Amino acid sequence: MNNAADLPSIEAIVIGASAGGVEALLNILSPLRKGFMLPIIVVLHLPDERRSQLAEVFARRVSMPVQEAGDKIDVAAGTLYFATPGYHLSVEQDRSFSLSLEDRVHYSRPSIDFLFESAADVYGPGLAAVLLTGANRDGAHGLARVKRRGGLTIVQDPDEAQVATMPRAALDLHCPDHILPIRGIGRLLVELERIAC
Repeated sequence: MNNAADLPSIEAIVIGASAGGVEALLNILSPLRKGFMLPIIVVLHLPDERRSQLAEVFARRVSMPVQEAGDKIDVAAGTLYFATPGYHLSVEQDRSFSLSLEDRVHYSRPSIDFLFESAADVYGPGLAAVLLTGANRDGAHGLARVKRRGGLTIVQDPDEAQVATMPRAALDLHCPDHILPIRGIGRLLVELERIAC
């Protein structure tokens, strides 16, 4: 593990996950302390009928405020946001959310690439992007863009992922700053927040 001096000062965290993602996310986010200061923005692919309860499920298990990311809402510190089902989610230059109905990317809307690429352009080196378990290639290009813009890239260890396709696709494309098991990702987020505050 890098020592704290090597870690950048982060302003926002984006996370992408697909198959197996609910469990992985709960394992990462449940231990975060009350008052965790960084915004966390999540795109999670779920079957249509499972999606709507997402914010409620996490609100019961996570100590941060949880909400669906609405159009034109400003990104607030210390809040966990979930992409709205059926819409692409992007971050605008003024750090507000934008929802759109553009074509699906990797059969998905919301698309992880869409969120990661827009957030990379807005936050640059102040962004940490995490790609977790999943069954498609969504997120790999977005993660590469985060890296090109100077952000911190973190991929779940494919050997530990419930479905390794998504982490492997990302590793095929570029070498992330960290390849970690779920517990390691949780610890890293804690460390990033400590430095940022």
